[in-house]
Amino acid sequence: MSNETILDVKNLSVSFKTPNGEVQAVRDVSFSVGKGETLAIVGESGSGKSVTTKALMGLLPAPKGYIKNGNILYGNEDFAKLSDKQMTKYRGKDFAMIFQDPMTSLNPTMKVGTQVMEGLRMHRGMNKEEAKKEAVRLLELVRIPDAEARMNQYPHQFSGGMRQRVVIAIALACDPKVLIADEPTTALDVTIQAQILDIMKDIQEEFETSIIFITHDLGVVANVADRVAVMYAGKIVEIGSVDELFYNPKHPYTWGLLGSMPTVDQREEELFAIPGTPPDLLHPPKGDAFAPRNRYALKIDYEEQPPMFQVSDTHYAATWLLHENSPDVQPPASVQQRIDEMNGKWEAGK
Repeated sequence: MSNETILDVKNLSVSFKTPNGEVQAVRDVSFSVGKGETLAIVGESGSGKSVTTKALMGLLPAPKGYIKNGNILYGNEDFAKLSDKQMTKYRGKDFAMIFQDPMTSLNPTMKVGTQVMEGLRMHRGMNKEEAKKEAVRLLELVRIPDAEARMNQYPHQFSGGMRQRVVIAIALACDPKVLIADEPTTALDVTIQAQILDIMKDIQEEFETSIIFITHDLGVVANVADRVAVMYAGKIVEIGSVDELFYNPKHPYTWGLLGSMPTVDQREEELFAIPGTPPDLLHPPKGDAFAPRNRYALKIDYEEQPPMFQVSDTHYAATWLLHENSPDVQPPASVQQRIDEMNGKWEAGK
């Protein structure tokens, strides 16, 4: 992974117009992605992670969804300022996306090989023979056995895991600089999930592709990411290297996510849960959005949003608990025990 920044998102805010008013789905989000880096964006449903990536790709459902503020800087371009027509130059070629359900990405009436070849011919100018040869290579790269024969099959003849591999091959066809994977393993069983994650790691090494990996599962993050951004109620509440997030989490929401991860030897009654529900982003709270669910909330949490406090050169968290005048609060013992257990298992598996 190089130090070169390939994508720089600054103060991005995305809203949706609804009959009841403006839903502020993404609020003042900033992050960067380096060349060859995997950044995981983690959070529960409704945290704004998928909306953020749709904004990056120019896929917001206009006019209902729109970028209210901010910049999405890629080279000399600001994607936040481009029209849908201007974005077509970058979609597929520079930026590619892998969606959660491969059947929504694949045309059921077209052979798989034809679908992989389409991007090669359109964006890379290959003739039919060149495209066919490269399509077979890409299907082999994503570990589809007997790739040449399977080029002539239709999506319904593939299992869910194999279909997801085809979608990855299509995304790679144009040699994108940034690959956005939106919960690509959610619908798959654990064994297939692990295989897909291995493929993603191989891709990153071979192509030096930057990957933005969207997930609600911190267990997936440990195996695939270099850095992690934790989102809650449309904001990034903590960001740091994967080691920093797992060994030294600072935001109570991150503690909750780590503590609620199940383990194989855990009894059902031991599972930690974050109390309450996320706020309504039609009327975002005045202070810290997590305060009503945070047993360590301070008075200021209900009055003022916390800034991003610096923990290290690469680690930041938006919680008033990091203020020099706040009480010294550590993760609850049950959560700390879970974090220690997971870190021990993760370290053993490294």
